[in-house]
Amino acid sequence: MSRVEDQGRSATAGREIRFGTSGWRGRLGDEVTFARARRLARGLGIHWRGRGELRRVLIGFDTRLASEALACCVSDVLSESGFEPILSREALPTPALTHAVRRRRVAGGVMLTASHNPPLDHGVKVFGPSGGALAEEEVRQIEATLKRCDDRESPKAARVRRIDLIEPYVRQMRPLLEKQGFETGHVRVIYDAMHGAGANLLPRLLDSFGVEVDLLNADLDPGFGGRAPDPVPAHLSDLIGRVEKGKTAYDLGLATDGDSDRLTVVLRSGRVLSETEMAALLVDYLAETGRLRGGIAVTQATGCLIGHVARGRGLELIQTPIGFKFLAPLMDSKRAAAAADESGGFAWSRMGIDKDGLLAAALFCEIASVTPQGVEHRLQALEAAYGPSHCGRGSVPQTGAAESAFRRLHSAPPDRFDGLKVVEVDGQDGLRLTLEDGFVMWRGSGTEPVFRVYAEATTKQRLGRRLRLAERLLGDHPTSR
Repeated sequence: MSRVEDQGRSATAGREIRFGTSGWRGRLGDEVTFARARRLARGLGIHWRGRGELRRVLIGFDTRLASEALACCVSDVLSESGFEPILSREALPTPALTHAVRRRRVAGGVMLTASHNPPLDHGVKVFGPSGGALAEEEVRQIEATLKRCDDRESPKAARVRRIDLIEPYVRQMRPLLEKQGFETGHVRVIYDAMHGAGANLLPRLLDSFGVEVDLLNADLDPGFGGRAPDPVPAHLSDLIGRVEKGKTAYDLGLATDGDSDRLTVVLRSGRVLSETEMAALLVDYLAETGRLRGGIAVTQATGCLIGHVARGRGLELIQTPIGFKFLAPLMDSKRAAAAADESGGFAWSRMGIDKDGLLAAALFCEIASVTPQGVEHRLQALEAAYGPSHCGRGSVPQTGAAESAFRRLHSAPPDRFDGLKVVEVDGQDGLRLTLEDGFVMWRGSGTEPVFRVYAEATTKQRLGRRLRLAERLLGDHPTSR
């Protein structure tokens, strides 16, 4: 038995495995252990056997401590359960796994990753045969099944086939990008891989289009340099500083999270695009180039600029609760051709139905290649057409006091906030107040023990004030961005 498993087995033996917004996550050796990974794999085997005859499962893993060992553990149990596990040859980004799941005839996919969580965390993301996040109803069915599963060790290690899942992903994406666009102008970017698996893939893809890529934090470090691989501005000071210092040397600064399903973009000026601005620019550009027709699905915490752009391009806007588990089914049913969330996730149906930070990064490089004035010029054009949209988010520790404050707020929402009338109240997923010039929203995180606070306003100053007001209603130790 491994030391990681031995430390956490007795403490977690009777604890239920609960999925959050994006899979199951927790501290390695406490919440996430080899014993609990075996229980999860047995539950998935039971669940998938009941849903059809497919018996192959794709399994991937990121660069975290014990990722590959946990992936092998899951493979052993699935093999014992009558499945044929197919394991990635190397650490890879989550989008490479979801792409492979969608294009192969398999029961589903399992990704060993804790995404953007701190280095000592680990977790599992599970995907259906469509390559998208599981719908809420299916997640609850799996959780119920897990209650009757055990965590015994498999009698023997499985003979597992290992394959390359990175090169097929790169081959699939190349034809989706406009090669002529890249030939319009030379593009130079600086990419912060945050020690994650994107370092194995994005430079290879961009190099094939002649994009010059300088790298930061490209070594595959299980400790992620001692910080969470979350591409928020507070973690990107080196990237932002190099873009600003380089003046026009770099067309863009790019950063992806630990498993590369989320993107952050830094413009030439050093301005960091909000998640809403990124999605609006991508939707507008794909529609302009004739590559996007259909609905656009977004979560409740995204800003109104995406809606303005969608309507301006004649596209339907569909709003959902937070989580790609709500967005992916809309894309799978072809009701939506693209989707975006509030944390930098973007999906385009021509590539897949789950969020893909690498795809978004490649598209931004294409935009930069056809926009000599810089991507900021395109953003200014959108703001001139639809008005400015400044979005941000903060976090408040999920203490007992904060939970009590949230319950009071949810049960009796104010009719005015930040000096403005509340025009709509939505308590379906947390609490969202629509204001005359934006919104404010509170919601318990599905991946970390914090309350998320989201807001949109027409100026940076008002956004900052709005976030501070929202955070103070829950606690005294907020962290905004």
